[in-house]
Formats: sequence, C-alpha cells, structure tokens
Amino acid sequence: MNKKISKQQVYTLLVEVGRHEDDGLPKGSTGAALMCYASGIDEAEAVRETVAILKQADLAPLDVSGYGTLAEREAEGHDISDEEKALMARALAENSVVVAQMTPFFEKN
Repeated sequence: MNKKISKQQVYTLLVEVGRHEDDGLPKGSTGAALMCYASGIDEAEAVRETVAILKQADLAPLDVSGYGTLAEREAEGHDISDEEKALMARALAENSVVVAQMTPFFEKN
C-alpha cells in the first residue's frame, strides 16, 4: 500500500491586523501589516495556521493576501533576497510561521 507523502511548502502572506487589547502594537497605531512566511500543505492551510497563531498572540487578523511559494514568486519575477530565502527556509524547517516584518498604520490628520 502506497502512503501519500504530503509536501510542506512555504507561502508568503501579507496579513493586515486591527487593534486588540494587549496586541503589542505601537501606541496610537490603528493596526499593522505583517509580512509572514508560513508552512503548509497548501496556501489555505498556511493561512489558517497563520491566523490561529496571530490570534494566540492577541492580534486581530482582518485580511490575508497570499503571494505564493518561493518558486511561484520567482516565476513571476520577484526579487527575493538571501535574507528572505533564509526566513522561508526557517519556516519550513520549523514547520512554523515567521513574522518577517511589521509595519504599523497611523491615522493621518
């Protein structure tokens, strides 16, 4: 009997979060954008795991945009740095979500 071997891949996700009590975002910010690298069998699983982990961290995910795997991004011509590739490799090795960058949002007056 052949057992199907599932292949984890790393997906690049941009997650927009709103404010939530004890979220650790800067005072005065209205939310933030988080660049994440998440492992999963498919993008849907990577999104579910990322949202679950962010909620555990007292963040309030509002929207997730997927940018695909490393191979998909390279095929689209994205310029991907060695640092970014290393973070992707870490997410794959640890079967985890790596938050690579956080950009807070502020209201303009």
